[in-house]
Amino acid sequence: MTGFILKRLLWMAITLWAVFTVSFFLMRAVPGGPFDRERRLEPQIAANLLQRYHLDEPLWMQYGRELNNTLHGDLGHSLRLADFSVNEIVRQGFPISASLGVVALVFAMSLGVTAGIVSAVRRGTVLDVSLMGVATVGIALPNFVIAGIMIILFVFVWPLFPAAGWGTLRQLILPGFCLGAPYAAYVARLTRTGMLDVLGQDYIRPAYAKGLPTRTVILRHALKAAMLPVVSFLGPAIAGILTGSLVVEQIFAIPGLGMHFIQAATQRDYTLAMGLVLLYTTLLYTMNLLVDISYAYLDPRVKLE
Repeated sequence: MTGFILKRLLWMAITLWAVFTVSFFLMRAVPGGPFDRERRLEPQIAANLLQRYHLDEPLWMQYGRELNNTLHGDLGHSLRLADFSVNEIVRQGFPISASLGVVALVFAMSLGVTAGIVSAVRRGTVLDVSLMGVATVGIALPNFVIAGIMIILFVFVWPLFPAAGWGTLRQLILPGFCLGAPYAAYVARLTRTGMLDVLGQDYIRPAYAKGLPTRTVILRHALKAAMLPVVSFLGPAIAGILTGSLVVEQIFAIPGLGMHFIQAATQRDYTLAMGLVLLYTTLLYTMNLLVDISYAYLDPRVKLE
């Protein structure tokens, strides 16, 4: 186990370096710069800005400087949000996006796993068809459509939740559900598929032959193995949820990291874009590593080598 983790951590470092290198040169290959505006800056002001952020240096010197700073944990200052460093933006926005992501993940797992189990147990019934139909609709509908429906129903028709804002648990419920609904639909379908496969295995039949109730067979004997496809999906899903959703955060006025992803790209904010790309890469790789480790727990036949 230790050797496997150390090997994966080494590959994680190599992956982060590769992502850093490719992102650095791609961002600077795109026409335009962080200080290009509709109204052209005075030449001296533009030169001072380029000098301040070392953008007047040769490209290889910029690369070496940024790589060295990143290795020391300094992601630099935002080029468009001059009063904030990238570290400060991440420290302020990530906990908010993560809180929203945790609520969304709770919705996704509780609703998805429950619906998948019920659908598998009641295979071929009206309940099965209905649940999988709802799951298909959940996958097809984008977040902003779900958010619009939820706001109409639970803000205007039945005023149970606030329309927007941040700071209380009630303000997290609607955006958390809207962010988690598509993931719940995927989890439901994967849980149903995994459960049907496990229930057809030979080792499940003796459990029924012993007279055990269906609930005991499902929860004690079948659920752990049936969760393998769900766990595979949750690796990249959790990384995406925790880094925030631009659409959901914009609709519900949540000051998380979501809006910074697009703004950093459209405004050519090199340092902020790099910081967010590295954050997402780290989360994605970490979640996939945890998924691989969890395989050994869920299925004893899996050996980590």
